[in-house]
Amino acid sequence: MWPRTGFLELIGIAHPVIQAPMSGFAPPALAAAVCNAGGLGSIGCAGISPATVRQQVIALRQATNHPYNLNFFVHPRPYLDPEATGRMRARLATYFDEFGIGAVPEPREPFPPFDEEQLDLVLELRPRVVSFHFGLPDPSAVRRLKAADCLILSSATTVAEARWLAANGTDAIIAQGFEAGGHRGTFSDSPGAGMVGTMALVPQIVDAVRVPVIAAGGIADGRGLAAAFALGASAAQLGTAFLACPEATISPLHRARLHSAVDDGTELTRAFTGRPARAMRNRFATEMTYSEPLAFPLQASLLRPLWDCRARRRVQTSSRCGRVRPHH
Repeated sequence: MWPRTGFLELIGIAHPVIQAPMSGFAPPALAAAVCNAGGLGSIGCAGISPATVRQQVIALRQATNHPYNLNFFVHPRPYLDPEATGRMRARLATYFDEFGIGAVPEPREPFPPFDEEQLDLVLELRPRVVSFHFGLPDPSAVRRLKAADCLILSSATTVAEARWLAANGTDAIIAQGFEAGGHRGTFSDSPGAGMVGTMALVPQIVDAVRVPVIAAGGIADGRGLAAAFALGASAAQLGTAFLACPEATISPLHRARLHSAVDDGTELTRAFTGRPARAMRNRFATEMTYSEPLAFPLQASLLRPLWDCRARRRVQTSSRCGRVRPHH
């Protein structure tokens, strides 16, 4: 049925579709539904505690016995610049005052990069697939994951990144095009990193590496999947398309906005977390265009009260308190 079966045979699934690990929006019920339909369901572990990850995996395993994916961020520890912090807190004070949510908090690291505790957690849970964003953990961690029979995926936004991932132990590479929602998976400083479109990036990476390539970015139906296969991909990763599923934990306002979105309804911005990410265009992202954010993920810690204010002021937050669509 499928022209390339290498990825399917590697993972042990029926269909070459991965549900993107959208932390906070893709609960175990969604991952289980995808797994039971023959795809690869994912749980985004960035920003959630090990105890919560365990609970989600237990719920997932109760609903399916098929392979699943756990996703983690791999990023450097951020440098806290006091002067930049002062400027950003002053800039955000306008919004905090508008919504009556008190003082802008001091920045903190809301979640660590992939560390020894998270590695031990994965080795305890032993998922079939572990995926990473922003590169790979250190070589010793990669060796231990492989020894535990975990398959490793990671995202590349350039050919150079894909070659590096293939040379350092990745079993399959997610070719993340410019159109993808959530954070750019870029981890290099090469010019134009993260700015190549999916349909241009996929064949370049396919020609550059020998491991299976997964297309990601702007793919939402069978036509996109067919196009990805025509360009040499062995599977596709979809994110936004799964947000329309009833299992997705998005608010009615976000769901309505998703269904009414047009092709120019999103933009790349660093305003929410400090790293480039594709999010729904809204007032906040537009007004923060020329404001330099703090290093990832310190910027996200400053905005947490604004995100939380959605629960109290749903009408205003549909247009004012936008949130990044994560991907992993």
